[in-house]
Amino acid sequence: MFGDERLTFRAVHELSNQLARKLIELGVARGDRVALLLNNGLHSVPVDFACVKAGINRVPLNARLSVSEHVRMLEETGCERLIHGADLAERAQALQAERPSLRCHAVASDAADDLLTAASHQSTADPRVEIAPDDVILTLFTSGTTGTLKAAQHTQASYAGICRNVLLNLVAVEQDDAMLHAASLIHASGVFVLPFWLRGARTVIMPGFDPDLFLDLIERERITAVNMVPTMLQMLLGHPQFARIDVSHLRQVIYGASPMPRPVIEQAMATWGADKFWQYYGQTECPLAIAVLRPEDHEDDLLGACGRPALDVAIRLVDEQGDDVSTGEPGEIAVRAPSMMAGYHNAPDLNAEMFLPGGWLRTRDIGVFDARGFLYLKDRTSDMIITGGYNVYPREIEDVLAAHPAIAECAVIGLADAKWVEAVTAVVALKPGETLDERALIDFVAAEVASYKKPRRVEFVDAIPKTAVGKLNRKALRDQFAANADSG
Repeated sequence: MFGDERLTFRAVHELSNQLARKLIELGVARGDRVALLLNNGLHSVPVDFACVKAGINRVPLNARLSVSEHVRMLEETGCERLIHGADLAERAQALQAERPSLRCHAVASDAADDLLTAASHQSTADPRVEIAPDDVILTLFTSGTTGTLKAAQHTQASYAGICRNVLLNLVAVEQDDAMLHAASLIHASGVFVLPFWLRGARTVIMPGFDPDLFLDLIERERITAVNMVPTMLQMLLGHPQFARIDVSHLRQVIYGASPMPRPVIEQAMATWGADKFWQYYGQTECPLAIAVLRPEDHEDDLLGACGRPALDVAIRLVDEQGDDVSTGEPGEIAVRAPSMMAGYHNAPDLNAEMFLPGGWLRTRDIGVFDARGFLYLKDRTSDMIITGGYNVYPREIEDVLAAHPAIAECAVIGLADAKWVEAVTAVVALKPGETLDERALIDFVAAEVASYKKPRRVEFVDAIPKTAVGKLNRKALRDQFAANADSG
């Protein structure tokens, strides 16, 4: 379902077969990389399924990125064909101007060569393309917080592993269930489509996150599961209907992708019920759930945890050399799972660095296990701050800052400093009408953490920049304030 339009299971099945057959007729061969530039819409799922049925290696492009970023992605993956939504025709033209060899196919447009119109003359029978478990069918660029262009490759086998991972660890889908998708389907939200499809459940798609429509659809369509990033839940808390709508049928509020501020999850649980909330920790490289915090684990002393390891995922904590760290010590999280990527596209040096002997994959996340086996995420290795010889993990300080009643959102970064090497710097956006003194905020944090962890500087901003998938973009902040220092 999308807006007032609905497609039956048969219609999606037959339309995806027709689209697959048309793409094959156009000369797209098994294993070819085809870029997808589609906002959430009625045809998102049929196009996606068509690519898989045709054995195509699809390369989704996030519509929020710039022309230059899209061009880099097309060049990096060697895509010579682009499928785009009618609403993104102008962007497609811009990309074709940069890459004249790029062949573009519009979906649901008024153009004479519209892909849906052309496919309507094809047979609705399955195209029966021969496939193999190690065929790469998805090349997905990560959110890009490090500034390095990386594209994780998933195969027929790992894609099936992802679906199994979701059903094993997060959702026990029943035929009458319905999931609401407000975030982009090319990332975590879209991972839930196939598990729901396999169980005969409904997929309700929004063009984007709108709190009014989101809450209305939960009630009107009797939604049983939603998947959100923390910023979405935070926006809902301030909505007058959040505490008023009927959520008796809503069984699961699944969240992940970035750290959840404790005040947000506590208020949400108090309003909708703690038994609905599920947290997952995962990565593009190993979707969706590496660890899961189940509803019964949403207790005060565990709200900062990622959860216990997923049933089908093995986890180790390792040092820089790839050796296991001592029990109770922080280490880089390394994983091994059926849902794991085959490797990064066209990056042999990076793959050699990221994969350990025995098929283990480094995540670049620092974690620690407690005595009960719960995993706690300390931070990204690239975000760790080294100040005065000590390691500081930004998330720990952000959790303290987020508890301040005047703060709407925050991020902690390290900036070059003559004395400390890196100075812990808090970047803070205040709630409307609030004021806050820098010294008072530093003292607030110092009361909760070791002295070397407290911010040395506080920068006040209107909003914290996010990546295309809603994560805090610490790299953008580091670049911004480093540039300000250079120009000053």
